[in-house]
Amino acid sequence: MTPATKAHWQIHLCVLLWGFTAILGKLITLPALPLVWWRMGLVVLALLLVPRVWRGLRALPPRLWLAYAGVGVLVALHWLTFYGAIKLANASVAATCMAFATVFTALIEPKLARRRFSRRDLALGILVLPGVALVVGGVSADMRAGIVAGALSALFVAVFGSLNKRLVDRADPLTVTALELGAGTLALTALAPLMPFVFPAFAGPLLIVPSPGDALWLLLLAGACTLFPFALSLVALRHMSAFSAQMAVNLEPVYAIVLAMLLLAEQRELTPMFYAGVAIILAVVFAHPLLHPQRRIDHPEVLGTSEAKGIVE
Repeated sequence: MTPATKAHWQIHLCVLLWGFTAILGKLITLPALPLVWWRMGLVVLALLLVPRVWRGLRALPPRLWLAYAGVGVLVALHWLTFYGAIKLANASVAATCMAFATVFTALIEPKLARRRFSRRDLALGILVLPGVALVVGGVSADMRAGIVAGALSALFVAVFGSLNKRLVDRADPLTVTALELGAGTLALTALAPLMPFVFPAFAGPLLIVPSPGDALWLLLLAGACTLFPFALSLVALRHMSAFSAQMAVNLEPVYAIVLAMLLLAEQRELTPMFYAGVAIILAVVFAHPLLHPQRRIDHPEVLGTSEAKGIVE
């Protein structure tokens, strides 16, 4: 097996594992806030056992500490709204909303990453609107709050992913991940007293001891769906084009929706109109890398540190 072929299998495994994050979010009975707090905290604790992370933290100047910490707050808000979307709707709806991240990034990244604005990207953003309308019309009224939360989560992905792209070559990726997720954990700790008043649907006690079942799912979420695919993606992306990586990452909502159908039988909660909307959105998402020139990945750690659905091109 050639290194390129092996890398393709590795990146698809990463994307499949990221697809499981929506399923685990549905299986874990904790509210969104403690769920995300535990996920981030467990990953940070694991990373702090790595000497390389401590060396990287000591070498960072204060300005970068603040920059990465700010991005980490956005990461926390992304995960909070993503799992909030799962709780307010279901895993399929939340995964579909993540496909919006590619469109949001196309519109936001030129400003944040100081790149030239593309009219093609604007056209793709307009083309996705009919799909959004069908998705909204294809769910029951009580799930539409989940769509709003999911779209907000995708917006956070676009913002922090674009910022990470500007900053990612300035520090070790494991160090960046530890700092960002550590800052995100602290931000959620500070927000916890306000959550019942600001976003009561996401609120919950942080120090609640998870049930044995929830503890098992949380460990899988932190280890098998966060740390392991992060490390594996760093290896795989060094042997792939940006185009191939982008196409693989775009499959994440597909994997998540199929898994939700197989494991949670969510197709019973959704209408054909919903899936028609999903098809339009995914068509636009897959068209995005086809309309852009292929480039070498100079910093493959972008995908891992951003968990960036649609921002590796």
